[in-house]
Amino acid sequence: MAAPGLPPFAALRAFEAVGRLGGVRRAAQDLGIDHTVVSRHLRTLEHWLGLPLIERGGGALRLTAAGSAYHARIASALHELGEATREAMASPPTRPLQVWAVPGFAAQWLADRLTAYETLPGGATVELRPTDRCADLARFEADADIRYYGDDWAPQPGGAGLMVAELARPPLMIVASPALAATLRLSGPADLMMAPLLHEEHHEQWRAWLARNGVSAGPLQGPLLWHAHLALAAARAGRGLALANRFLVAQDLAAGTLVRVAVPGTREVAVGAYAFVARAERWTSAPIAQLRKYLQQSAADQGAVHN
Repeated sequence: MAAPGLPPFAALRAFEAVGRLGGVRRAAQDLGIDHTVVSRHLRTLEHWLGLPLIERGGGALRLTAAGSAYHARIASALHELGEATREAMASPPTRPLQVWAVPGFAAQWLADRLTAYETLPGGATVELRPTDRCADLARFEADADIRYYGDDWAPQPGGAGLMVAELARPPLMIVASPALAATLRLSGPADLMMAPLLHEEHHEQWRAWLARNGVSAGPLQGPLLWHAHLALAAARAGRGLALANRFLVAQDLAAGTLVRVAVPGTREVAVGAYAFVARAERWTSAPIAQLRKYLQQSAADQGAVHN
């Protein structure tokens, strides 16, 4: 609803664009809307004010005397609003950045990087929320959302008014406890169909990995653990084989609590990527852009260490 004493903001924007560009169609192109919508906004504004703003007829569009005077005032006001918005977005944040992320990645890799990021010149304080639910960025639940998206299954990252950057596309490896790994007798990828597989919220990650290693998987065995960190906990306890990447298991591999299971005829393959998602209008703002670029570089460095 419009504030008392003010006409609808969309109508004001349309009138400002028409007066600035000298035509309804040009204004529509500038605003990214249909020209009939611009015309409707003009009529709404004239009705609200109770006076004509546009001289219609004769081909060329002209503002009335009252329209010209009104346009000068609102154009200045809208310009000031735009400048204030740009200054606010460019200034250092007055509150911590709110970042939501998938729990396993948040705990095993992201939290440490954010600690280092906050010590950098210009680095903003970050509040990290590990959650399996995507942040509703359209409703400003968070400033950025980071999670893993599979190539072959829904959902996919992004949406209207959002921008997406890939942070990393890590290959997946099979991991297990040392005790379980010592008992395995796997001669090829097909043997995995009868192995004790551990799954997160669905079977699609294993299915995609097997497909890329030449196995068309039917029904798969093994329990659903729902979270990557719980699947890895089950793997440490010897319950079965988990798919993981080095962002999640680098510490386990170094400590020996998990080992990589090498299966003849298979290779580590990527079936998805970690994505950084934020609102489009804040994509180039200093806090969001700096955090995104830092995480991309940190992810690239992580991959370089293990290549």
